[in-house]
Amino acid sequence: MALSLLEEFVILVVKNPCHQQEESSPNQVISISASEFESWDFSEILSYGNVKVRAHRARQVSIYYFLIPNLDLYRLIQESSYFHGLLSGSFSESGLDHISIEWNQEMFLNLLMYLYGYTIDITSSSLLPLLEAALYFGVERLLSKCKSWLSVLALSNDPALPKLELSDLIQIWSFGLEHAGELVTDLCEAYLAKNFMLIKSDKYFGNVPYELLMCCIKHPHLTVHSESHLADALLVWLEADRRMSDLSESSQDNTINLMQQIRFSLLPLWFIAGRSKSHGFSKFADQNIELVLKLMKMSSTCLVDSLTDGPPADLRVRLTEYTEILDLSGCLQLNEAILLLSVLPNSFFANLMWRKRLKIFLKNHEDNERNEEQLSQRILSILSFETVKEVDISKCQRLDYKVAIKCFSKSFPSLRKLGAAYLLNISVSTILKLLQNFRQLNEVDLRVDIAPVLPGQASVICSSPGRCSRSNITRLTLEGRNDICDIDLWNISRLCDSLCYLNIKRCALLTDPCIAYVIQRCKKLHSLIVCYTSFSGYSILALCTTISVTNEQTDSNSAASNLQMLHMSKCEGVDETSLLNLITRTQKMKSLCLRDTKISDSVLYEFCGSSLEALDISNTMISRMALAHVISKNPDLKSLKARGCKNLLQLQSGGRTDKFSPLVSGQELFKCLGKRSGLEDLDIGWGFSYFSLVSLRPAVSFLRAISLGLGASLGEDGLKLLSSASPLLESIVLCFQEITDSALTSIVTSLKHLQELALSYCFGDISLQSLKLPMLNLRKLRLERVTPWMTNDDLLVLTQSYPNLTELSLVGCSHLNSDAQPIISTRWPGMIYLHLEECGRITENGVASLYSCIALEDLLLCHNGSGIQKSFLLDAALKFPMLRLISLDTCDAKEGDFDVPEEKEEGRFLSIVKISRCKSKRCTMGIGSAPVHKETLVMFWNGQNFTKTLLKQRL
Repeated sequence: MALSLLEEFVILVVKNPCHQQEESSPNQVISISASEFESWDFSEILSYGNVKVRAHRARQVSIYYFLIPNLDLYRLIQESSYFHGLLSGSFSESGLDHISIEWNQEMFLNLLMYLYGYTIDITSSSLLPLLEAALYFGVERLLSKCKSWLSVLALSNDPALPKLELSDLIQIWSFGLEHAGELVTDLCEAYLAKNFMLIKSDKYFGNVPYELLMCCIKHPHLTVHSESHLADALLVWLEADRRMSDLSESSQDNTINLMQQIRFSLLPLWFIAGRSKSHGFSKFADQNIELVLKLMKMSSTCLVDSLTDGPPADLRVRLTEYTEILDLSGCLQLNEAILLLSVLPNSFFANLMWRKRLKIFLKNHEDNERNEEQLSQRILSILSFETVKEVDISKCQRLDYKVAIKCFSKSFPSLRKLGAAYLLNISVSTILKLLQNFRQLNEVDLRVDIAPVLPGQASVICSSPGRCSRSNITRLTLEGRNDICDIDLWNISRLCDSLCYLNIKRCALLTDPCIAYVIQRCKKLHSLIVCYTSFSGYSILALCTTISVTNEQTDSNSAASNLQMLHMSKCEGVDETSLLNLITRTQKMKSLCLRDTKISDSVLYEFCGSSLEALDISNTMISRMALAHVISKNPDLKSLKARGCKNLLQLQSGGRTDKFSPLVSGQELFKCLGKRSGLEDLDIGWGFSYFSLVSLRPAVSFLRAISLGLGASLGEDGLKLLSSASPLLESIVLCFQEITDSALTSIVTSLKHLQELALSYCFGDISLQSLKLPMLNLRKLRLERVTPWMTNDDLLVLTQSYPNLTELSLVGCSHLNSDAQPIISTRWPGMIYLHLEECGRITENGVASLYSCIALEDLLLCHNGSGIQKSFLLDAALKFPMLRLISLDTCDAKEGDFDVPEEKEEGRFLSIVKISRCKSKRCTMGIGSAPVHKETLVMFWNGQNFTKTLLKQRL
């Protein structure tokens, strides 16, 4: 009888190959029903080294210590080829009552549960073990489920789907390569390609096998924001330690193969120049700089003529069905031909006449809109990319915007955000057309460089533009656009009456009545940036009142009560009464900038908001009492800017005393601020000391940027404390501060995230020793009158310590000579901002070596030696194609002056030119007294007008 009972069962002994121990006592039995399968206590089961599964040959399966009734062996045999062959075949094991299986116990139990109809969760970490189990035990249904799960992750656009960890993906791909077939590897490659922007920043990215990376790059789903993102990722991969040490021939071949996948013709000039010293990239840099420069000079039709048959892959921007962000900013070579080539289907290039068809369209795009529409439908079939939400074409000066707007409206119907900054060839009429063609567009950035001279205020009588369709734009940036006048903004506001955010900073032609009209019309406006404009009484009145349906003015639900952001620095027309009227109504304010205004303590005391996250009161008469009052009521303050506030040394201004009088010391102000823990940005001067930082310490652990100006006095101990208390700092600006080698060394060694370091007019002793320590993340460096001892050799050391600089300002380095030029241009070829003032004799022999800094956008040369050619200004516009701002001094002119353009030349990017002149005819720098400024000639191109202005002051 006992023998018969044993013959009814098969005992599966599941042994964990990584954990062997004696079998547990069979007398410990817990009976549970099948309905309780999902409530198994896996932690208890897995605490045993072996798990015994009892399978009834005809009726049920049970686990020793865990009895599972009503599960027959038939399903196990039917769904698993492994158990089918083992238990029902002719193998000798089929008659045994004990069968040993070495496998991960948790995965085997999951396998059993799945076989008997219970759902199992697949995750990034469990996918590979489940795949292995499905393949080993021959469970086709589970294998199909795993592949289906991976397929959904690889091909779906759903952002709510779980993420596949890169470390897991690498293992799954390697397993698929050896065991699971092409489908698994193909899906891994598709997932990596689709999610490349996310995965390239993963700490395991350097561990991606070369073959997998190459397959990913060649995959049609490769999705990147820009070609520079792809190139940067490949450079990171190449610079991984384990690959840098591998100098084998195959490794070198891999490097070349990867670099050949980059579409260099779509890289910004600054990127190619800046990476020209990088491992693997250097061999390609020079020839591709020449390629980009050549493309800059070619018209669209000439470019099309130069192409061969077939799709021109190197000129096609990477766009896929998963692309959401397209960043083309800084690609000065981008023209309408490249743009169109990127959005045409591959089938278009199958026709041998495709070049002719494309040229016909390019030559006729200036026809009237109706003919152009008919022509494009007949000749071109433009692809649509529904997922694209953001496009940035800032600094793409050569792009024809009539073609671009038409192309974007068809290819990117879901476009929400457009960046088109620093483009002077966009007129207001083009802007209006752009706004009408995009029904879902809600944010547009059209800022340009700030004009050094503000034009006189002008009042324009508004007139109706006629009937036009409404736009859904909610965020509009027009910063610096001096070509925008009242009638333009009036028309825009009628078109964009849903505006929530408006930035008209430095739009000097706009009048207060026009700004007030826009405020009244745009009822949803909650963010307003009006710095350096005529914003004053009328605008404040518009903010503080609402016109009811009966045309009566009322203060309830006014625009001011809904304001979340108001930046009005240097709005000199605002008086204290108007400001008081406004400030008492801004309960929801989150970001308030009152820099350089007439605000007083009495006004600030009336601020009633409690949601401030950013406050700027720089260069005002506010005292520490009034500031403490605001800080105490706003616990979420993250940014405080109060530089130039001399009254912070005083308890209050105007002799006022009230309930806040217990605050008697400056330190108590910072103790009040120190009670917060989220301060991220601090810009301060008067009244800030070492003891202030001690009081503030609890609040600065997340500080990202700090700027200390005149009146602050941290000292050596304070700077050391700052380094330890704020480890996340990315920017440090020190003006008129005491610095030492010890303090600077503490900053350099402690702050690994530092990207900007500025030391201006500081006193104390610093030497080359503190500047020798490497800072690989540093991008911006300003040393202004703090390193007078610097020689060419010292400058060479800086290039080794800070190899990735893109912005450099040196003032007062009197020992430098012309040999410093090639040091700068060869060691920092990607420099985009270079200011050299009173730096010995750097320009005594001309500036030929600086031409290698081909990506320069902002250049200042002043009092560095009289060797600059008279034609330099005209030459610079040609040699530096990205140059937008240039400042010179006639003291440095070899012939005493510079040739200047009579008018704006077509195709040039240069918009601001400043030429200073000293009272003496020629200054001999470094000898005798400093030069005395006489006048400055300012030339400015705003996209429509070229103006020259002669000023007494130096800019």
